[in-house]
Amino acid sequence: MHSDSRWFRPIGLLFAATGSILFSSRAILIKLAYEYHVDPVTFLTLRMVFSLPFFIAAGIWAQKGRKTPAAPLSGRDIAALIGLGLLGYYFASYVDFVALQYISAALARLILFLNPTITLIVMALFFSRRIIGREVAAMLACYAGIALCLLHDIKLSGSVADTTLGSLLSFTSAFCYALYLIFSNKLIARIGSVPFTAYAMTVSSIAVIIHFLIANPLSALALPWQVYAYGIGMALVCTVLPVFMVSEANRRIGPAHVGILGSTGPVATLVLGMLVLKETISVSQVAGMLLVLVGVWFISQKPKAPPGVLQTKE
Repeated sequence: MHSDSRWFRPIGLLFAATGSILFSSRAILIKLAYEYHVDPVTFLTLRMVFSLPFFIAAGIWAQKGRKTPAAPLSGRDIAALIGLGLLGYYFASYVDFVALQYISAALARLILFLNPTITLIVMALFFSRRIIGREVAAMLACYAGIALCLLHDIKLSGSVADTTLGSLLSFTSAFCYALYLIFSNKLIARIGSVPFTAYAMTVSSIAVIIHFLIANPLSALALPWQVYAYGIGMALVCTVLPVFMVSEANRRIGPAHVGILGSTGPVATLVLGMLVLKETISVSQVAGMLLVLVGVWFISQKPKAPPGVLQTKE
């Protein structure tokens, strides 16, 4: 569809919001699968095995569609791809799956939504990115909101230890994914987002399968059909489809607007958790979520740079 079409931008907005909601529903499917006593690495293996063929096909299609042949990958590029694949799609995903054994789907999704604050902190620590006053206030609001949601989960579960462990695991996942996003930018610009995703997914899938073979016997795959249905749903509906929807939305409306519409994700997880998982919603949880959403929105806005402030690219 041509960019001059009156539907060009509305479709981009729809894809951004829908993609965020589909991504967020992943936590719901993981929680549902856990009711059948499947362990995190086995269910993660199902997700990777079912989604990998689509990413490989997309990578092949993207390479064939190039007008000029792609330059061969250097040894450094291959090492970076392996490292980023292990960090972003293997380790970050694995600890996220484990975290959902201890905390609610809504809290886990909200912690992952802190990604812009983590990115800002990493940029400040390692790339001389100064944090301005408005951003400090926004981050304080975000983490105050998370504290309120933590109190909600602790009250429901009755276990400070479990809620703390799950939250730390979820934050570790968000931190690793933030590093993945930061350090993958240059490589994506050089080889393209679709081939990069196909390569990274291949690396992570191999790592997950090896992890499964070391940790579990093959008999662990003897699971109820419902678990396989959830695995296929998570691979196609919560991974493959939203990846391409968000990519297309980014092309149509730009990363800033995609980021703003990403706030539909935590809200959708909260509602789906209530409707599907029967998770309880409290005033403190809603207040905490609003604090996080507002804080992330302010951080996502690109301020005018005062003298001495290094602006980062979106």
